[in-house]
Amino acid sequence: MDFWIVAGLAAFLLGVSKGGVPMIAMLAVPLLSLYMDPAIAAGLLLPLYNLADVYAVYLFRKAFSVRNLKIMLPGATVGILTGFATVTVVPPDAVKLLLAGIGLTYLFNTMRHRFARREVPIKPADVPRGIFWSTLAGLTSYISHAGGPPFQAYVLPQRLDKMVYLGTVTIFFAFVNLMKVPPYIIAGQLTWESVQQVAWLSPMALLGAWSGASISRVMPEKAFFLMIEIALGLVSLKLLHEVLWG
Repeated sequence: MDFWIVAGLAAFLLGVSKGGVPMIAMLAVPLLSLYMDPAIAAGLLLPLYNLADVYAVYLFRKAFSVRNLKIMLPGATVGILTGFATVTVVPPDAVKLLLAGIGLTYLFNTMRHRFARREVPIKPADVPRGIFWSTLAGLTSYISHAGGPPFQAYVLPQRLDKMVYLGTVTIFFAFVNLMKVPPYIIAGQLTWESVQQVAWLSPMALLGAWSGASISRVMPEKAFFLMIEIALGLVSLKLLHEVLWG
């Protein structure tokens, strides 16, 4: 019974994130890891990501950045293939440190400009940075469903409109999660047993997606992006804590 309570909470948080409340889904794998191997937990959650992605794409389909998707989707593909080839040799703590470093570096630079009362410079979408960050996002997403920090490091400085941002992040990660299905099956992380468990957890994921969408649509734009920055900072500190003291 305890497993199903925790799994239901993980599925709900995953859905909330897909509905537009940023990066809270990164808590899902650690929660399930209390009861199973993290790699198996990631495999169990993947079909729930796919299901919530379908609903989220429907919700945010009307506005997205075509340029960003054209730049980032090829890089994400390379990152996923790299993750599949190296998942057994890349230390999980190395991935966590990388993600924490990305998130904290972005926030440090942002805060530095704000305390100096300087406008944070806008960085338009460009190919070199887009390929670099999307490759990292694909890699870290494959290993632990944690592609958010690299994605934010590239997209947040562009200061997109809130709904354009939501549409872009939704479509990008829907593609990433769909690309992960065949490698997860080959690696044995996604099994028939996990698919059966997903059938029971799906309503919680959809309820979470609906709840997240309701919150994100009514939230003022400044508050929304401030929430993303706070979430990025908390997740980065959590990952750093896991490596140094976990």
